[in-house]
Amino acid sequence: MSTTDFLTVADPAFHRIVPASACIEKLATGFAFTEGPIWTRDGDLAFSDIPNNSIFRWNPDTGAVSLLRKPSGYDGHDAPLGAFIGSNGLTLDAVGRLVICEHGNGRVTRLEQDGSLTVLASRFEGKRLNSPNDLVYHSSGDLYFTDPPYGFVKQDQDPRKELSFNGIFRLRHGALDLLYADLMRPNGLLFTPGEKTFFVANSDPARKIWMRFDVTTEGTLSNGSVFADVTGETAGGLPDGMKLDQEGTLYCTGPGGIWVFLPDRKLLGKIHFPEIPANLHWGDADAQTLYVTARTSLYRIRLNIPGIRP
Repeated sequence: MSTTDFLTVADPAFHRIVPASACIEKLATGFAFTEGPIWTRDGDLAFSDIPNNSIFRWNPDTGAVSLLRKPSGYDGHDAPLGAFIGSNGLTLDAVGRLVICEHGNGRVTRLEQDGSLTVLASRFEGKRLNSPNDLVYHSSGDLYFTDPPYGFVKQDQDPRKELSFNGIFRLRHGALDLLYADLMRPNGLLFTPGEKTFFVANSDPARKIWMRFDVTTEGTLSNGSVFADVTGETAGGLPDGMKLDQEGTLYCTGPGGIWVFLPDRKLLGKIHFPEIPANLHWGDADAQTLYVTARTSLYRIRLNIPGIRP
């Protein structure tokens, strides 16, 4: 591998993705922990600040940041300072409405055009969800999301945690199906083009992996296998957010930055940022700019291959 100021090149094909003129820009800073970036139909970027219980909006024309929603993930007033109670992952439904993973409230909600909030999922078999983390729609309209315990102060040992597992769920016609429950920290997730394959990140320090599943004709997950294992990496960061470009290349936040893989598991390289990235999303009119939430700041880098976005 060869390393520049902000790139580690594992394969020469990486240069086709990252132009020679590429640079990392810091767009905004001063947040507590940024997450969940999504390019909205209004042409700006929404993102979460989890400890501050807020969703912000960044305007590409002015560079200004404004508050979109607060509280974003917890309606109570008893959370300890710094608790991960706010919204995390964000996505858009088929008509462009914002769909929100709410950590502190343990639910998935949808922000309606009139500003009201619709609860899409909050309980499984009568028990409260943990803290929905990231989410993605299937073309059928089914919503898939991960549910680790990060919204609880004591996580798995928290007395408020009602589920005995941290699952991957599907919401279909208002009903929740548990699809997988054998990961300690299921996190980022995506479908490949054609939706025959599903990937999920596991942000467990003891098992830093990305997993690959086949998607059955019924929309369930089968044949789970480890796509990549970076447990031995010592750089800061864990497998977290995941996105695809239009050629099927995977961009995965992980130890030390964003890991870029081909679907056949070949590592092309890594993009390193001044802060540890948690999540990422494609923005601008042509979807060729990668926007990255990294701890206290929002960054972007211009790339050559357009991305896939809702």
